[in-house]
Amino acid sequence: QVQLVESGGGLVQPGGSLRLSCAASGFAFSTYAMNWARQAPGKGLEWVAEIDSRAMSTAYAGSVKGRFTISRDNANYTLSLQMNNLKPEDTAVYYCRKGTQRGKGTLVTVSS
Repeated sequence: QVQLVESGGGLVQPGGSLRLSCAASGFAFSTYAMNWARQAPGKGLEWVAEIDSRAMSTAYAGSVKGRFTISRDNANYTLSLQMNNLKPEDTAVYYCRKGTQRGKGTLVTVSS
């Protein structure tokens, strides 16, 4: 069965950086596009970034473009999200997703 396990969240000051990771298993990871989404407190789920199966193409939400970088390691079934210049409005639970299937998420809190 599909398993997606996110890690790397935490508390960071505005302007700081974090790198999220997602360990995938139970499916042919290298054949699927993957994405990250987030849910801020009291708000709906927001798509953040996507990468195609071979890491040839990426796309970002306007709110994170230029600050976040999505990447993947197909050999190790790992999806990553490098987040730089973090802002308080980036505070959310971040989910690794295969389509709309997602893990339990990892909490990112941006606060001074």
